[in-house]
Amino acid sequence: METGASSSSSAATAAAVSRRRDALARTLASRRLPAGVAAEPGEPVPGAVAPEVMPFIRAADEVEPRNQRVAFLCRKYAFKKVQRMDPSSIQRGVRQFKTYMSIKLDQDDTQVWGNDAKVIQQFYREYCASMNQVSERKNFEEMVRYYEVASALYEVLRDVTGNEVDPQVIRCAKMVEQKGRHFKNYKYNIIPLNFPGSSEAIVELPEIRGAIDAISSIYGLPMPHMSSIHWDRDKPVRDLLDWLSLAFGFQKSNVENQRENMVLLLANISTRTFGEDGQPLVHTVDELWRKIFGNYQSWCRFLRVNSNIMHDDTEQNKQQRKLLHIGLYLLIWGEASNVRFMPECLCYIFHHMAKQLHEMIDANYFQPPPGFEQEGSFLKIVIEPIFKEAQKSRGGTAGHSSWRNYDDLNEIFWSEKCFAKLKWPWDLTSDFFYQGRGTARKPKTNFVEVRTFLHIYRSFNRMWMFFILAFQAMVIVSWSSSGSLSGITDGTVFRNVLSVFITAALLNFIKVILDIVLTIQAWGSMKWTRIIRYLLKFVVAIAWTIILPLAYSSSIRYPSGAGKLLNSFIGNWYNQSVYNIAIVIYMIPDIFAALFFLLPKLQNVMERSNSRAVAFLMWWIQPRLYVGRGMHEDILSIFKYVFFWVVLLISKLAFSFYVEISPLIDPTKFILSQGVGNYEWHQIFPFLPRNLGVVITIWAPIVMVYFMDIQIWYAIFSTAFGGVSGALGHVGEIRTLGMLRARFKSMPDAFSKCNAAIQREQVLKRRSFFVVWNSFIKSLREEDFISDRERDILMAPSSSSNLSVPQWPPFLLASKVQAALHMAMNSKEGDEHELIEKLKLDGDRYNAIIECYESLMIILDSLLLDSNDRKIVHDIDKKVSLSMRNKTFLEDFQMAEIGKVCATLAKLLQLLKSEPINGSADTKIVNALQDFMEIMTRDFMKDGQSILKDENERKQSFTNLNINMIKEEFWKEQFARLHLLLTMKDSAMGVPRNLDARRRITFFANSLFMKMPKAPNVHDMISFSVLTPYYNEEVLYSAHELNKKNEDGISILFYLQKIYPDEWNNFLERIGVKTDDGEAIKGYMDDIRLWASYRGQTLARTVRGMMYYRRALEQQCYEDLRNDEANLGGEESARSKAIADIKFTYVVSCQLYGVHKASKDSREKGLYENILNLMLTYPALRIAYIDEKEVPLPNGKMEKQYYSVLVKGHDEEIYRIRLPGKPTEVGEGKPNNQNHAIIFTRGEALQAIDMNQDNYLEEAFKMRNLLEEFLIKHGKSKPKILGAREHIFTGSVSSLAWFMSSQETSFVTIGQRVLANPLKVRFHYGHPDVFDRLFHITRGGISKASKVINLSEDIFAGFNSTLRGGNITHHEYIQLGKGRDVGMNQISNFEAKVANGNGEQTLCRDIYRLGHRFDFYRMLSLYFTTVGFYFNSMVAVLTVYVFLYGRLYLVLSGLEKSILQDPDIQNIKPFENALATQSVFQLGMLLILPMMIEVGLEKGFGRALAEFVIMQLQLAPMFFTFHLGTKTHYYGRTILHGGAKYRATGRGFVVLHAKFAENYRMYSRSHFVKALELLILLVVYLAYGSSYRSSSLYLYVTISIWFLVFCWLFAPFVFNPSCFEWHKTVDDWNDWWKWMGNRGGIGLAPEQSWEAWWMSEYDHLKNATIRSLLLEFILSLRFLIYQYGIVYHLHIVHENKSFMIYALSWLVIVTALVSLKIVSLGREKFVTRFQLVFRLLKGIVFLVLIGLLVLLFVSLDLAISDVGASILAFIPTGWFILQIAQLCGPLFRRVIIEPLGILCCPCGTGGGCRGPCCAKFRQRTGAVLRKMGPWDSIQEMARMYEYTMGLLIFLPIGVLSWFPFISEFQSRLLFNQAFSRGLQISRILAGQNGSGSKRD
Repeated sequence: METGASSSSSAATAAAVSRRRDALARTLASRRLPAGVAAEPGEPVPGAVAPEVMPFIRAADEVEPRNQRVAFLCRKYAFKKVQRMDPSSIQRGVRQFKTYMSIKLDQDDTQVWGNDAKVIQQFYREYCASMNQVSERKNFEEMVRYYEVASALYEVLRDVTGNEVDPQVIRCAKMVEQKGRHFKNYKYNIIPLNFPGSSEAIVELPEIRGAIDAISSIYGLPMPHMSSIHWDRDKPVRDLLDWLSLAFGFQKSNVENQRENMVLLLANISTRTFGEDGQPLVHTVDELWRKIFGNYQSWCRFLRVNSNIMHDDTEQNKQQRKLLHIGLYLLIWGEASNVRFMPECLCYIFHHMAKQLHEMIDANYFQPPPGFEQEGSFLKIVIEPIFKEAQKSRGGTAGHSSWRNYDDLNEIFWSEKCFAKLKWPWDLTSDFFYQGRGTARKPKTNFVEVRTFLHIYRSFNRMWMFFILAFQAMVIVSWSSSGSLSGITDGTVFRNVLSVFITAALLNFIKVILDIVLTIQAWGSMKWTRIIRYLLKFVVAIAWTIILPLAYSSSIRYPSGAGKLLNSFIGNWYNQSVYNIAIVIYMIPDIFAALFFLLPKLQNVMERSNSRAVAFLMWWIQPRLYVGRGMHEDILSIFKYVFFWVVLLISKLAFSFYVEISPLIDPTKFILSQGVGNYEWHQIFPFLPRNLGVVITIWAPIVMVYFMDIQIWYAIFSTAFGGVSGALGHVGEIRTLGMLRARFKSMPDAFSKCNAAIQREQVLKRRSFFVVWNSFIKSLREEDFISDRERDILMAPSSSSNLSVPQWPPFLLASKVQAALHMAMNSKEGDEHELIEKLKLDGDRYNAIIECYESLMIILDSLLLDSNDRKIVHDIDKKVSLSMRNKTFLEDFQMAEIGKVCATLAKLLQLLKSEPINGSADTKIVNALQDFMEIMTRDFMKDGQSILKDENERKQSFTNLNINMIKEEFWKEQFARLHLLLTMKDSAMGVPRNLDARRRITFFANSLFMKMPKAPNVHDMISFSVLTPYYNEEVLYSAHELNKKNEDGISILFYLQKIYPDEWNNFLERIGVKTDDGEAIKGYMDDIRLWASYRGQTLARTVRGMMYYRRALEQQCYEDLRNDEANLGGEESARSKAIADIKFTYVVSCQLYGVHKASKDSREKGLYENILNLMLTYPALRIAYIDEKEVPLPNGKMEKQYYSVLVKGHDEEIYRIRLPGKPTEVGEGKPNNQNHAIIFTRGEALQAIDMNQDNYLEEAFKMRNLLEEFLIKHGKSKPKILGAREHIFTGSVSSLAWFMSSQETSFVTIGQRVLANPLKVRFHYGHPDVFDRLFHITRGGISKASKVINLSEDIFAGFNSTLRGGNITHHEYIQLGKGRDVGMNQISNFEAKVANGNGEQTLCRDIYRLGHRFDFYRMLSLYFTTVGFYFNSMVAVLTVYVFLYGRLYLVLSGLEKSILQDPDIQNIKPFENALATQSVFQLGMLLILPMMIEVGLEKGFGRALAEFVIMQLQLAPMFFTFHLGTKTHYYGRTILHGGAKYRATGRGFVVLHAKFAENYRMYSRSHFVKALELLILLVVYLAYGSSYRSSSLYLYVTISIWFLVFCWLFAPFVFNPSCFEWHKTVDDWNDWWKWMGNRGGIGLAPEQSWEAWWMSEYDHLKNATIRSLLLEFILSLRFLIYQYGIVYHLHIVHENKSFMIYALSWLVIVTALVSLKIVSLGREKFVTRFQLVFRLLKGIVFLVLIGLLVLLFVSLDLAISDVGASILAFIPTGWFILQIAQLCGPLFRRVIIEPLGILCCPCGTGGGCRGPCCAKFRQRTGAVLRKMGPWDSIQEMARMYEYTMGLLIFLPIGVLSWFPFISEFQSRLLFNQAFSRGLQISRILAGQNGSGSKRD
C-alpha cells in the first residue's frame, strides 16, 4: 500500500540523491583534467603540481560557460606555471600533462576581436560585480568559491597585461583582496578557528568561546623577534599553540589540528565542571591536565626524577602554564607518528622540551633551542631518528630475538640510564642509535620473545605446579591400600604426599633455568640488580632441590630405592622433624603471599610505591617494572572469582580422582604384577622392567587429558555462571512480541529512569519515549525491515492530542475496535449497562473506542470550513453525548448499521491519507464525506433527519473543506492512525514479520529494563569519536558486481532477493515500483546498489550505521532544548547540530585513498568515487589517508615524502601533516593505519569500529548512557575500556555462517559477561569497545603494532591497558552489528589468523607479565581464556596421536596380545577400561554448551533445544571438529617455526564453488596429511589386533577418532557449494590434474603449479631456528615405527626377531629409491635425444624389479598379504624421508652456510649483513646444494605422494557426484530453503534459454 507519506519520502530521497550525484560530479570534475586533455577519461592532474595548477583549471571550468576565451587564458597560464615549476619534466606525470595541455590549448586557441588584455579586464570587472549579488551569510561556501576564482583570474590578468592593469580593475582587485581575506583558504574541520567572522553556529556556543579565550591568553609570554627565527609578522601569534610552534618548530597543520583538538577537549570538559569568578575554566584545565599527564607524572616518580612541570603562584599564570603543558604534549603527540606506540619515549621528549619551555619563559626571552628554528624541525630532529631505529625490523621475517620491537625501544625509557645514554637533543652516536661494525644485533630490553613451547610453562608456572602436585598427590593416595581420600589420614600415606614439595622445588628450579636461558639476550640492557636476582634465584632453587630430597630421605626410617641412596649421603641419619621444618621454611614466601592476597589494598600500595626501602623488600618477589604494578582488585571482586575457581577446581580434581586416576590404579598394578610379555619384534628397550612400556602407553593419554579437560570444566562453569549473571541482569526478559505487548506500557517509565532529566507527568514521559520510539520505527522502514503498513501499526502518536484517554501504538489496540463493534451490533435495547461493562473489561478496548470517537470529532471540526457544516457535527456530538449520559445509546441509534458507518468512514480516511491533492481527489473526498454523513444521520441515528432538515433549503452541505490541512504530515498521521484502528481485524501479533526487526525491537525494549546509568543532556555528555580502519574492501557494490552471474547463473542480487525476500518487497514498496515491473526496477539501480550494499559487509553499511550516532545526538539535543524551553529564536535546529558537532566525530582511515584517487584501475577509481560519495552524503564524515609525494632534492634526485592527510566534503584537504617515513612499513598494517589517523579524532572517548560492523539508530540513542560508565566505579576503579555486545548479522547467509554466528554470539555475550564479571580478565577483542581516549593516547594507543608478534593487535590494547592499571568492563544494554566470515575457506583463514595470533601471544611479554603479576586465580582465568584455549585444543589433538601411537606400540610389539590372551588372567575388564578411557574425552561438543545457554536465555530454552537439534542435522559437529584441526595446526606451527601473518578472509557473499585444487592447497598440510596419518594408525591397529580383540572394544575405543578423520578429510567438500554436481566434479578433476602436472616452480604462483606450491608450503622453515628444526626432526621419527613393527609381522620373515630383518627392509627402500633415481636421470639425459634408450632403461628397471619380486615369492615364501603390509609400512617411511629432505636445507644453511658467511663476509657485520656480497654467497651455495643433492628425486617422490593423497580424497567425491540427490541435499544443508529452491530454478532457466550449456 503506497501512502502519501511514503510518496513524499520517496520524492525527498530522490531529490537528495540527485543533489548528491551533482555534487559528486562537480567534485570529481574539479580533481580531473578537462575533457580532451587527458589520455583517458578522468586522468588526474599530477600530484606534484596540482596545488599550484588546480586553482586555474577550476577557474577555467567555472568561467567557460560565460567566456571561452578567458577560460583559454586560464589554462594557458596553468601550462606556463607548470613549465616554470618543472621545466625538465622530471616529476611523475608532468610530461604527459604538458603534452595533453598543449594539444588542448591548440584546439581551443580561436581568434577574437580586440586583444586579450581588454577581454580579460572587462570580464574581471563583470565578475566582481556579480559577486556582490550573493548574500555572504546565507551562501558562505559559494562566496568562498567566488573569491577563489576571482583571485585566480587576477593572477592570470596580470600575466596577460604584463602588469599594466586598468586603475578601475586595480580598485576591484583591492576590494576583492580586502573582502576575500575572510574567505581565503576557508577550510576547517569542525570549528572555523581561523575565520573569526564565520557565522557558524558552533562558534556561538559559550563553551567554545570560553575555550578559545583560554588558549588565546598569551599575556606575559616572551614574544618572538626577527633575529631569533624566520617569522612572518603579518601573521601575529594568536594563541599558545602558535607560540609553541614558533618555539619548537612544529608543523603548521599539526598546530591547527591540535588547536581544534584542545579547544574541543576544554569545551566538552567544561560542560561538566564548574568555574570560579574570573576563572571559568580553572577546574576544566585541572581536569584535562590531570588526565593527560597522569602517565608522565607516574613515569617521573618511577624513575625518581623531578617533574619538569612547574606552575606560577598566581592562578592566571598557573592556568596559562598548564595550558602550555597540555598544548606542548598534544603537539608532540600529534607529530610523533609511530613513536606514539612508545608512550614513555614521548614522556622523555616532553620532559626535556618542558624544561626548555620553562627556561625560555623564566628568562623572559624568546629563543628557540638550537636546530628548532624552522617549521618541521621537530620532526626532523626528534622523531625521525627514533623512527629509523624502529625500521630495523627486516619486515618481521627475522626471529623476534634478533631485532627490537616497539616494546623494546620504549622500555629503554623505563630506566634512569636513558638520561645519561640518550641525552637531549638525541646523541646519535649512543648505543641506542649507533650500529657499529661487527655487531650482529642490539640487546633486547627486559624480555626476549623466543620461539618455544616452554613459554607456556614459564608464563603460567604456578598453574602447572599446582596441577602437577595435585596429580602426584592423587596418585599417591589412590595407590595406597585404601585407594580413597580417607587414606590420607594414614601416616605413611601422608608422609608420601608431603613429597610433593620436592617436586615443587624441582619445578621451581626448571622455571628459574628458563628465566635465565630465555632472557640471556636481554641481559645487556638489564640493571645489574635484576641479573643478581636471577643468579640468586638460581642458587636458592638449586639449594632447595638438594635440601628437600635429603631432608625427606632422613624422615624415612627404612628408605629404599632413591631414598636409600640419598640417605647414604647423610650417614643414614633419621629425623622426621627436619623435613617438616624444611617445608615450613620453604613455604614462608607462599604464606606471606597468601596474607598479602587477603590485603589487596596494601599490596597495591607496596607495588606502586617508589620508595627505595619498599622497592628493596619487593625486589625478591618480582622485578621492578614500570607496568604491572598494583593490578589487584578490591576484596569483593576477589571473593567472586576465587569462589568461581575454588568450586571449579574442587569439581575438576574430584572428577580426575574418581574417573581418571583411581580406575587406572588396579589395571596398572595388575599389569606391573605380570611378567614381561612375549615381544613379536626385536625389542627396542630390552632392559625395560615389569611391562613399564605398557603402563606408559596407558597413562600417557590420561595424563594429557588430566591437563586438558579443565578447559571443558571452564566451559561448563562459565556457562553456568554466565547464565545466572545474565538472568540477574534481565537479559532476555523480553524476547517475543507477546512479551513486548505485555510490558510496552511500562516502557515510558523505564525510559524515563534511563535519563537524567526528571519528568514527573506521565504524559511527558510518554511523549519523550514516543519521540525515540518513532524514530526507531522510521529507521526500520528506511532500512526496509518493515513495510509501510507495519510502520503505521508500530508508530506511536508523534504529538499529544487533546484526548481524554492515553494513546498507544496501534499494534497494542489491534482488533479492539472491531471486537467492540461486534459486541455493539449483537446488543439489544436496554443492555447499555451490560455493554459498557463488557467494553470496560479490556481497558485498551474501551480507550480505543473513546480515542476513535474523539479523534473523528477533531478531524471533522478541522476539515470543515463552513460553520453550518460544523454545527451539524456538533449537533451529532451533543446527541451522542446525551445518549451516553442517559444510557439510551442502544435506543437512539441503529446498532445494526454501525458496521456500514465504519466502512464508509474507513473509505473516507483512506482517501484523506493517500490521495494526491487535485481536483478529482477533492471531489472524491467530498463525495465520501457526504456519504458518511448521510449514512450517519439517516441510517445510524434514529432521528437523524432532523439534523439535516434544512439541507434542501440551502446550498449543498460538506463541500467547503480545508484541503491545505490534508497536506500536513500531522493530519496524515491522524488519518492513518484512525484508519488502522477501525480496519485492523487481526491481533497484529505477527507484526513485524521480519525476524531482524523483531530482534531489534525486543532487544531495545528489554534493554530499557536493564541496569544502565542515567543519560545526561547532550550538552553535558562525554564527547567521543569513532575510528574505522579501511584498506581496500568494498565500499559500495557496483551494478556490474550485483548482476554478474557465476557458473550456476546466480548473481549477488538474485542471491540477496532470495535470502531477504521480505526486505526486497519492502524496498520496492518504498521506491514505488511493482514487483513484476523489471524495467522500472532497472531505473533505480543506484538505490538497488545501496540496498544490496547495506546487506553486505561494506564500508557504506558501516558509515551509515556510525552516522546514526550523529542523527541520534541531533534529535536528542533538539528535544533537550525544547524541554529546557530555551529561547533560541527558532535556532534550535542549528544549535543542536552545533552541539552534535562538538560531541561526535567520525574518522575513517582509508589508508590507500590517495592511491585510489590517482589510480587508473577501474575498481580503484570506483572505490575513490564511492568514498567521496559517502563524504557528500554525510557531511560530518572525515577521511584520513596516507599520502605519498615525490619531491626533488637539491642534488636532482627524488625523495618520497609521506603525509597524514584529513579530507572532508568535496574532497577538501583540511590537514596535511608530514610523517618521518611510511608508517605502515614499520609494524603491522592495521594498527599503523589506526595510529596515523588517531590524531584527527576528537573527544574524551574513542570507539574502535571495524569496517564490517553496523550500528542501529535505537542503540545510538543509548550511547550517552554507555559513556556515563566512565564516571562510575566498577570494582576498585573507573573503567578505561567499555565493552559492548555484538549481533552477528551474517548468520542467515548459510549454515556455516549460522555456526560462526552462534559461536561468535556466545563469545561476545555470555563469554565476555563472565570474563568481565566475576573473572576480571576481559580484554579488548576487537570492536566495538569504547576507549578512554586520553588515558590510552598517553599510554601507547588503542593497539600495538610490532611486526608479527602483535598480529592480533586488538587484544594487546587490552593487555596494555590492564598492565597500566586500566579497568575493562562489559555492558549488555547496548549492541552493535558485526559481520563474520560466511564461507568455509573464509572461516578457515579467520581461524588460522586467530590461531597464529594466539601463537604469537604465547611468546609475548604481555602474557608473561600478566601471568606473573595476577594472583593465582586471576592467572587461571587469563590462561584458559586466551592462549590456554588454543594450547588445550592442541593437547586434545595430540592426545589422539599419543593414544594411537601407544596402541600401535602395544599391538605391533605383541604386548597387548600377550596380556589379553594370558591364560592366568581371568578378568581383562580393567585393561579394556584402561584402553577405552580416553574416548570419553573426545566429546569436544561440550564446548557448544555456552551457545545453547545464551540462546535459551535470550530466545527461550525450547528454541535453544530446537536450534541444537537443527545444528546437529546440519553437521555442526563436523564443522567444529574440523576447525579444531585448524587451530591446532596454525597455533603449533606458529610457536615452533613462526610464519604468522595477516590473512585476508574476504567479506563478500559466498555463493561460489571452490575448486578441488584450491581446497587441496589450503588444507593439505593442516588437515589431510594428519587425517591420513590417523587413518593409517587406525588401519594398522585394526589389522594387527583383530585376531584377539573384540570388534566392540575396537569400535568403542576408536569411534571418535574415525569421526575426527572423516571430518578432517571431507568437511571442506561437504561445506563447499555445488561440490557434488557431476560437471563441477569433472571440472575440478581436470583443474587439479593440470595443476599437479605443471612443471617449474620458480616465478610461478602456488595457484599455477604444484611445484611452486610445494616449495611455498615450507617457507616457514627458512627462518626457523636450529632448535625448532631439530624438534621437527625428532617428531618425524614417529613415521619409522610403522616399518619397524610391520616387517616383523610379515609371513616372509618366519617370526625371526633379528635386527637384520629391519636392516634388510631398508635395503628394499634403497632399491626402490635408486630405481626412481635411475629413471629420473634417464629422463634427464635421454628423453630428448635418445628416446629408445630411455625406454629400454625403463624396461630393464621394470624387469629387474619384477624378477626380484618373483624370486621372493618363489624362494622366500612371500605372501600376497605381505605386499599390502609392506606398502602400509613403507608409506610412512617415505613421508619421513620427504620431511627430512625438507629440513636438511634450512638446517644446513643454519649450521654451515651462515657460520661460513660470518667468517667470509668482508663487511664485518656478520649475520646482520644483508648486502650483495653475502647474497651472492648464499645464492651460489644454494645452487651447489641443489646440484649435489637428490632434490629432483625427492620432488618427484613428493609429487607421487600428493597424487596418491588427492586420489584417495577425490574418489568418494566422484562416486557421490553420480547421485543427483546428493547435490540437492547439500544445497539444502548449506543454504536456507528459499535459496535452494531459487538455485534449482536458475539452473533450469539457464539450460532452457541457452544461456548456459546443458549437462547430463
